[in-house]
Amino acid sequence: MTDGMDGNDQKGSSLAGLFEALEAPLLRYACKMVKRPEVAQDLVQEAFLKLHARQGSVSQPKAWLYRTVHNLAVNCLRKEGRMVPLVSDESEEASAPEQAAHEPLPDECLARRETVGQVRLLLQKLEPKKRELIRLKFEEDLSYKEISERTGLSVGNVGYQLHHLLKDLAVEIEKNGVFK
Repeated sequence: MTDGMDGNDQKGSSLAGLFEALEAPLLRYACKMVKRPEVAQDLVQEAFLKLHARQGSVSQPKAWLYRTVHNLAVNCLRKEGRMVPLVSDESEEASAPEQAAHEPLPDECLARRETVGQVRLLLQKLEPKKRELIRLKFEEDLSYKEISERTGLSVGNVGYQLHHLLKDLAVEIEKNGVFK
């Protein structure tokens, strides 16, 4: 007896069949990881879009979808951990007073915003191609391979350029006293 997801059954191997069978369990799985249903829904949708793009090359779509959702959720959590919100949402603060004890003080928020502004100014000084590499990596959260496909650079060259860009930016940031 199969669950219809091993690729042997017509409905299970079609994208629509997989979506019908796996959307709800994948949503539950993603929601447990990211703790926000709307983000979980985006992650599951993105996983299905990625599967659609690779449909002919994925031999075990159920396992592949779970691994992809897992990886997307981990990336999302990592990205949120390093992202600095530029504007705080007062309605969230009002609905979660227990979080107020963990929130930075107003002067810390101001210092953080100044730092973000200074880093943005440094980024604006970069050549457009270099700025685009950083944007693709950190705003779109693309892999080196995906950046390579978009830019025409080799994967190794993408890694090399990003490494040196970030190293040079770190030197500039330190030189300008952004992080004291």
